[in-house]
Amino acid sequence: MDNFIAYRCAAALTAADAPLVVDLGYGASPVTAVELRDRLATAVRPDVTVIGLEIDPVRVAAAQPYAAPPLLQFRRGGFELAGLSPVVVRAFNVLRQYAEEDVAAAWRQMTATGAVLVEGTCDELGRIATWVVVEAGVPATLTLSARLPVLEHPAVFAERLPKALIHHNVPGHPVHELLRALGRAWETEATPFGPRQRWLATVRRMRTAGWPVLDGPARWRLGELTVPIDVALGSAAGRP
Repeated sequence: MDNFIAYRCAAALTAADAPLVVDLGYGASPVTAVELRDRLATAVRPDVTVIGLEIDPVRVAAAQPYAAPPLLQFRRGGFELAGLSPVVVRAFNVLRQYAEEDVAAAWRQMTATGAVLVEGTCDELGRIATWVVVEAGVPATLTLSARLPVLEHPAVFAERLPKALIHHNVPGHPVHELLRALGRAWETEATPFGPRQRWLATVRRMRTAGWPVLDGPARWRLGELTVPIDVALGSAAGRP
C-alpha cells in the first residue's frame, strides 16, 4: 500500500507546499507509519511529513520513541484528523469496526480539507489487502493487492474487502461478479512459470474480457488490480 500511495499521490505531494500525510489508526505498533514515512521520503520527496494518529492515548505514548520530529510524529486524533490539513490520509483496518452506514460520513470527514483518502483492509501480515481511493467524500477506485507468492486464489480478497463493499459480496451485486470473474480468470491461467506470471495473465484476461482494469503491467506485476469503483459498487457508488 505504501508503494501504491507513492505512485498514486506523488503528484499531489510533489506540488504541495507542506507535504503532510496522516496515518490514521496505526494500531498497537507504529511501524506502519515509520515504514510509510521511509517509503515516501525515498520515492517522492525527502521532506514529506507523516503524522500517525490514534484515539488511544496509550498507543500514542508508546509510539513516541519512534518519532523523529518534525518529519515523523504521533498524536491523538480520529476522523477529525486532529485539526490537520493533510495531502493524503491513510486509514487501514479502521472502518471495519464501524457500521456500513457510518462509512460515507467518515469518508466525507477525512477528506473535508481536500485530502486524498486511501481506506482499506488487510490481513494480519499485510499480504492480502484491498482499498478504495476517496476524494471529496466520493470513492473513485478499488484496488485488490496481494503478495503474489502467498496468493492461493483471488477468493481470499472477499474477506478483506473494505467496509463499504464487504456486505455486498453476494450474488447479484457488482463486487461479487468482479471477484467471480477474477477467480475464473485465475483458474484458467494456471502456469508453471510462477504466481507473478499467472497474476499478469489473469489481469490481462480480465481486461480482454471487457473489465475496465486500470494502470498497466508495471502495477499488475506488483500484485495489484485496480478498477473504477462503479465496477464494484454499481449504482451504490458514493452511498455505502
